[in-house]
Amino acid sequence: MRMSGKVALVTGAGSGIGRATALRLGAEGAQVVCADTASDAAAETARAIGVDGGEAIALAADVTNETACAQMVEKTLARFGRLTTLVNSAGVRSERPDPTPPPHEWQRVVNVNLTGTYAASCAALPALTASGAGSITNLASIYGLVGGATSPAYAASKGGIVNLTRQMALEWAPKVRVNCVCPGVIETPMTAELRRDPAWADKALKRYPLGRFGRPEEIAAAILYLASDEAAFVTGVALPVDGGYTAG
Repeated sequence: MRMSGKVALVTGAGSGIGRATALRLGAEGAQVVCADTASDAAAETARAIGVDGGEAIALAADVTNETACAQMVEKTLARFGRLTTLVNSAGVRSERPDPTPPPHEWQRVVNVNLTGTYAASCAALPALTASGAGSITNLASIYGLVGGATSPAYAASKGGIVNLTRQMALEWAPKVRVNCVCPGVIETPMTAELRRDPAWADKALKRYPLGRFGRPEEIAAAILYLASDEAAFVTGVALPVDGGYTAG
């Protein structure tokens, strides 16, 4: 059990990568707090962990709200007594690949993806530090490493997460490790509309040497490694899990 004795708080745990990560961490022995703006979806993830023999609770939480982030950590401590692991998976994409998104769309994407990652991390920092071996894993993207046919708001937010990860890794060492995962296109509800477009999907797949899009469970496996004690000497890393996309 690679996460035995760990207490993991996963934001965006109601669906997609966040849900897959919460399930995997729970299966590996972590006590899991499933946080999401969609409280019913978070509760379903927590129930699934319980059915598999794990221990989890669900919280409704909006990472763009500093008070909500603080309460999220407080409720975690009240239930489990400590916090060792934070996974910042909450995120949104732009409604469309608009080369000039309107200000409100830019702000929405940056607020959730980048500011939300920072706010949740800052709220969790004292508890993670107190644990003596805390870790944070952020969700960035291939578009945080390279350019592509996506919204500039999304790319900017994910690029910000990559460098924020490096900065926090330097400032918060040695007690808290901070890494991020940079997925390619993953088969989640967030990308479903794009993947249903044959023209888009055919063009996109040509950029993937492995010839397919990724699965949420494959990102969860990378997050598990970074969150576990197996990665005790790993911090400040931006790990692509992208089927070879960024190798080209």
